[in-house]
Amino acid sequence: MLELITFIVLSVIALVSAILVITRRNAVHSAIWLVVTLFAVSGIYLLQHAEFLFAVQIILYVGGIMVLFLFVVMLVDIDVALKQARFARQWPVALVTAALLLAIVGYALYNHSQGLNLPSRPMICAPAQNTQAVGLALYQNYMLPVEIASVLLLVAMVGAVIMAKRKLE
Repeated sequence: MLELITFIVLSVIALVSAILVITRRNAVHSAIWLVVTLFAVSGIYLLQHAEFLFAVQIILYVGGIMVLFLFVVMLVDIDVALKQARFARQWPVALVTAALLLAIVGYALYNHSQGLNLPSRPMICAPAQNTQAVGLALYQNYMLPVEIASVLLLVAMVGAVIMAKRKLE
């Protein structure tokens, strides 16, 4: 029962803070709310006994990616961004997309036994060696995709540094 209450609380925190990410006018406030969202999601990972994903979420996303987001927010000239045209013409596309998504979720919830393929009882806890299993899968079965992703991230990081250096000069 305590796990269910904790899950509901973390889910509500994640949903509310995710809504606040996209509704705040100040980019720094949006980034802070994104940190809250990522912490709530990491708590949900911990409830699911996925300790490795919990640690990766905290270290990589909250610790690394959010620092990069804040640097970008600080480097972007906010005055120029405010004077640029808004995305007012995209409201019809956004409303149609939201309606389709709501219809799909509604259909899946209406036909929950066929649509979502939810287990009838809670899943068994993951084995104690889940971090070792993830490591073996990443570096044995999926070694090439992991290396390709690391090279792409390195190229993106070098490109961001070069672009930021040009702006500063």
